[in-house]
Amino acid sequence: MTAHETTLRTLFAEVLGLPEVQPGQSFTGLGGDSIQAIQVVSRARLAGLVVTTREVLRSESVSALAAAARTDDRARRQRGPVEAPRRFGPVAPTPIMEWLGELDGPVDSYNQSLVVRTPAGFDAPAAERVVQALLDTHDALRLRLPEGLATPVPAAEIPEPGTVAAAGLVERVDARTVADGDLPALMRRHMRTARGLLSPRDGAVLRAVLLDRGPERQGRLALVVHHLAVDGVSWRILQDDLRTCWAALAAGAAPVPDPVHTPFAHWADLLRAEATSGRRMAEATRWHDVLSSAPAPLAGVREAGGLDAETPQHTHVLTLPPEFTGPLLTVAPGLVNGTVNDVLLTGLALAVLNWRRDGDVPTGADPAGGRVLVDVEGHGREDVVDGLDLSRTVGWFTTVYPVRLDLGATDVADARAAGPALGAALRLVKEDLRAVPDKGIGFGLLRHLNSRTGPGLARRGIPEIGFNYLGRFPMGDGADWSAAPGHAFALDDADEGLPMAHAVEVNAAAHEGPGGLTLSATWTWAGNAYDGARVRALAVEWFAMLRALARYTDRPGAAALTPSDVSLADISQADLDSFESQLGELL
Repeated sequence: MTAHETTLRTLFAEVLGLPEVQPGQSFTGLGGDSIQAIQVVSRARLAGLVVTTREVLRSESVSALAAAARTDDRARRQRGPVEAPRRFGPVAPTPIMEWLGELDGPVDSYNQSLVVRTPAGFDAPAAERVVQALLDTHDALRLRLPEGLATPVPAAEIPEPGTVAAAGLVERVDARTVADGDLPALMRRHMRTARGLLSPRDGAVLRAVLLDRGPERQGRLALVVHHLAVDGVSWRILQDDLRTCWAALAAGAAPVPDPVHTPFAHWADLLRAEATSGRRMAEATRWHDVLSSAPAPLAGVREAGGLDAETPQHTHVLTLPPEFTGPLLTVAPGLVNGTVNDVLLTGLALAVLNWRRDGDVPTGADPAGGRVLVDVEGHGREDVVDGLDLSRTVGWFTTVYPVRLDLGATDVADARAAGPALGAALRLVKEDLRAVPDKGIGFGLLRHLNSRTGPGLARRGIPEIGFNYLGRFPMGDGADWSAAPGHAFALDDADEGLPMAHAVEVNAAAHEGPGGLTLSATWTWAGNAYDGARVRALAVEWFAMLRALARYTDRPGAAALTPSDVSLADISQADLDSFESQLGELL
């Protein structure tokens, strides 16, 4: 076994929370997703190995990834901030910033948050030093929008490190006499106050709340960050940095997070240039074709705007238990050499088809021809520029792009019963998603940053349904800096009155707790677009399809290749299915 294999086996186990990983196992086969792959890339870089997110996800084994890894001794030796172009000064608005501006509503307190356990004795001075290190290392945490958020979004600013002081941003709450069970409610009250103090216009995009429980008991630290400065991947980076900074403080050293290789401002500049490149312009026709109308619910587009705001009354949460979530997220993707998104979106597409038949669409042929149109959110850290490393960059990188999932005349009843039609649907959806260039990053560039293609794409409208899988979050292991009980990672916390972007939205996240892996799904809908009973019925149907996919993993012969797995030109899924059937007969 090579040194590279040993390093990567260790990193896989750390990121996936496994006791051990074998050289012949693959990252996706172990249930890893693209967000966790970014964590592997970041930690590998610190260990002196260079791999890409694509390589982590596509390599057939640890051994294959180790063979492709490059050595970077400089990354292993270097600590502290890394000099790079365009860290400070004006920041060009990114596609997701423009997307938010177009919602045309209040966004001052639009945030995400995370609450972690703090070590016993972690007090206010320590909290201020750690938060200061985060502010000085991660440029997006110092982001300012002097003119606010409008359409088009004006340029933002990032001042130099040291210009934003943590001392005024950390609130200490004396919780020495507070019982464990009362901590969540106490924290929520103070987080509501912190949320109201966010102001991108004034450069206040981060607030922290420390529940100080003295020298003998673990406390709690909440980070409340405006969404303009953070996303799901960023939280993994920040959580790692909290551990690193505290380890340094405990050892009597200065808290210095690991280096950031690509500044957020530099990435924003690159996106502006990429938006008018020839390869992106060549995609414009494709995106126009995807955004077409269709005569069925959740099959086509609607005009942007005009939707009600999100409200608690129009929210429905479901949780899939471990006996289904485990095989769904760790086994099912490997059946088609795919990803968790392939599996979840297969279930969603099938659920929509069945839901239509039970609703306004008559039984029989689907008027949309078995098509479902979904706006998919991605993490946005794509390998579009050679040699660019975004694995340590904090900011809002999210991409939003339309995907048309075409299941044709799929036997939905057979799929719901975990029959062969379910495997066929999974293969179709995987291929639909593989056909999206660079995981959809080009759509936002053409829609929001290109004056030639943007207006035409805007006139096409947006899909009715939005989907976002946030990845896996470890919960409840009791360790310092782990997520605190009663404070699951907060989904987007929007301002009251901010219109919804889609008529129906589903945000899903997996949580690794003491009882196993669970999948939580939060459904929201605009009250002026769909009736709540219909949306709740769709949510139940999605989980029914996901349970079927979990059962399908036990079906003999469930694993199968798809055309994107082979290098032969013009080979169809039918050709591959026929070949595998003949091979099975010979064996």
